[in-house]
Amino acid sequence: MPLTAQVVKTAKAKTKDHKLYDEKGLYLLVKSTGQTYWRLKYRFADKENTFSIGVYPEVPLKTARLLRDDARTLLAKGIDPNQDRKEKKDKAKAAKANAFKAVALDWHDKQSQRWKPATIKKKLWFLNRFLIPAIGTRPINDIKPTDMLKLLRKIESKGTLENVLRTKQIASAIFRFGVASGICENDPTRDIGNALIQKKTKHHAALTDPKDVGELIRRIDAFEGSPEVHALLKMSYLTLQRPGEVRQMRWSEVNLEKKQWELHENQKMAVPQIIPLSKQAIAIIQSLQSLTSHSSYVFLSPSSRKKPLSDAAATKALRQMGYASGEMTAHGFRAMGRTLLDEALEYEPHLIEQQISHTVRDPLGRAYNRTKHLPQRRKMMQHWADYLESLAHKNQHQK
Repeated sequence: MPLTAQVVKTAKAKTKDHKLYDEKGLYLLVKSTGQTYWRLKYRFADKENTFSIGVYPEVPLKTARLLRDDARTLLAKGIDPNQDRKEKKDKAKAAKANAFKAVALDWHDKQSQRWKPATIKKKLWFLNRFLIPAIGTRPINDIKPTDMLKLLRKIESKGTLENVLRTKQIASAIFRFGVASGICENDPTRDIGNALIQKKTKHHAALTDPKDVGELIRRIDAFEGSPEVHALLKMSYLTLQRPGEVRQMRWSEVNLEKKQWELHENQKMAVPQIIPLSKQAIAIIQSLQSLTSHSSYVFLSPSSRKKPLSDAAATKALRQMGYASGEMTAHGFRAMGRTLLDEALEYEPHLIEQQISHTVRDPLGRAYNRTKHLPQRRKMMQHWADYLESLAHKNQHQK
């Protein structure tokens, strides 16, 4: 006889577990502790099995019968309901592990080991502000270019093009991490760039014509400023490092024996770098030893023994030499070097990028070791210094 709601409600515990049978294999298991569970007895592949349906009273009799019928429907199709449940749990678990949010946070955790605290915070802000709310629960491999375009256009509609660019860059890094990890098949941001408003990039003014560069070197050679500023300008083009890094060069970072500048990590550069020093660069540093070696800084400020030259020193010198802000800047030495090392001296891009501390990384974010390609970069930087000298002499002879 089928159970009734009243019989189920008044079921009492006994000294041993006992069962109250309904119909079609459904029964209520009453434990000696007083807890009650719905179960379904069934046969599959000639073996008797039990399927858990739920706990009473959370699952009332009416709902238990519906769930029993669902299980019996699976059996009629040749599907074991226990196996079906396990597969669904496994899929849900895998989907959760491979959801964009999970992969993104894994990426962020692994990359944060090489980031500065400010960078960690900024990347996480973009994740939580734009990416996770929109696609965080989606399986990463199911996200299409159209999904990313819709997300980025929503940001674009607010007029914040910088946010569009940064969000796209971060998303791309996460997808490429997923590809390298075998979690997804491609980067859906790769082909949508042309569908977005293009941000106009502001480039630092720089001289890249060999004739103009030769003239620049000649003007620097003839510059009558202080020895420290004169040396700063030369080291800027001989090392191609950021202006702030050059002017804050410390004596503790200079290794004349190994002919290199061991530049520590900073906000712009996530990993330490070894900067090979040409014979011209070494001569410049040696010329300052008697002037500034009593201080921490190679390019010492004339107003303080505890500070380096100001960030305006190189720019002011360039203006005094006759270069307007639209012609040449302190940052322009790097663009000058990147262009001529590529176009005139024909060095491989990864050597150039590593030299200017824009580290080349694989999809997992691993940077080259700082000693990677060091012999090739030593040769390149000596070639670069000699090339600049030749340009200055060539132009001088043409005067």
